[in-house]
Amino acid sequence: MPENKFLLLFNTIHDVLRAEKILKEHTVQHELVPVPRNLSSDCGMSIILEGDIQTVIGYLGRIRTAGIYSFDPQGYIPVVINGSN
Repeated sequence: MPENKFLLLFNTIHDVLRAEKILKEHTVQHELVPVPRNLSSDCGMSIILEGDIQTVIGYLGRIRTAGIYSFDPQGYIPVVINGSN
């Protein structure tokens, strides 16, 4: 079964860079990408990744996301995760 792709939005570039550092430490494959125009964020960068989003949120700890979206070819679908945001 293919893993879902997720887009994580953050409020500041500092949060993006802190999250990227943590993801690297946990060897989570990810990519920094510009925030898609149809999504709003105070920060111009976001992180896209595949995998278990619950685990990723656990890794990020107290870094707050501005939004988490499931990604598929039809677009972005907001994801609600207990313990995030």
